[in-house]
Amino acid sequence: MRSIDQLVRDNIKDLKPYTSAREQYMDYTLTLLDANENPWGAIGTIDNHQVLNRYPDPYQQALKQKLSEIKDFPAERIFLGNGSDEIIDLLIRIFCEPATDEIITTAPTYGMYKVSAAINDVAVREVSLDQSFELNAKRILESATRNTKIVFLCSPNNPSGNLMDPSEVSMILDGFDGIVVIDEAYIEFAASEGFLAQSTAYPRLVVMQTFSKAWGLAGIRLGVGYTSTEMMHYLNKVKPPYNINQLTQKQALAAMEGAHEINMLVAKVQNAREYLRKEISQMGFVEKVYPSDANFLLVKMQEPRAVFDTLIENQVVVRDRSTVRYCEGCLRITVGTEEENTRLVDVLKRIGS
Repeated sequence: MRSIDQLVRDNIKDLKPYTSAREQYMDYTLTLLDANENPWGAIGTIDNHQVLNRYPDPYQQALKQKLSEIKDFPAERIFLGNGSDEIIDLLIRIFCEPATDEIITTAPTYGMYKVSAAINDVAVREVSLDQSFELNAKRILESATRNTKIVFLCSPNNPSGNLMDPSEVSMILDGFDGIVVIDEAYIEFAASEGFLAQSTAYPRLVVMQTFSKAWGLAGIRLGVGYTSTEMMHYLNKVKPPYNINQLTQKQALAAMEGAHEINMLVAKVQNAREYLRKEISQMGFVEKVYPSDANFLLVKMQEPRAVFDTLIENQVVVRDRSTVRYCEGCLRITVGTEEENTRLVDVLKRIGS
């Protein structure tokens, strides 16, 4: 098995990272004359208690400490990104040599793995899930070459909504000698603990989660990577100096004060998901509602584009996935509020009548 140091690009190993002004002195009570900030403060701030004229903590220490307590995971092994998309991009830049190396993704899955690879001139090997959207570890391991640096897995998967079989994932973790990234953006909605606990045994594993889904904070763009100390060294080396802004850090800290309410919110989503599943399954033009461990349903139906257009005409927006592999005839429908779900069902019933 290759070590993390053996997998990292040579120019990243040699990189001298930018040293930010606040790395040593994050006490705002000090006389701070080191970072060329405006000392008189900001104009038109929403909250006068925000320290917005000063650069934020580049390592988000208070935020990581609170997250560490909630997740029972060492703070020094938590990486925060400007959305999970930043983490995806950083990992590809750290490990994949442009025009030489490659990543493996499954199909269908979240599209940003492929987009980030293309931006960085990194090839993508797509390994199809089966028609039930199940993972085949053997096919992934057989597809890997010496130039395959990262395997991206999404569990629960987007757009299918299902958890990946843990035994298949474990086979990849044991058999692939590159980096394995498990994207668990929707894990709170599933009856599973996910792979967070596995990261100690697998230093080349990165488990990504997010504040965008169960936490209801998509607007602050905060992604989380749980990984090893070896991986953290390179992520911190390459990241922009102040990648998580002050407002995002403050809002996330405030949200975590109400962490005990998350289970209640998740239960509401799960109950609403079951309501939608039952209602939509009864409609004559619906062929299948796929099982979901996420906060959305993938629905196979007759004439999906016509249904999509009718929903739009009635001011209901869903995602047309009918051109995606194995999703032919499918729309992806997010679980909404009670009012939103009722409106969706009413429109669908009118279509089917």
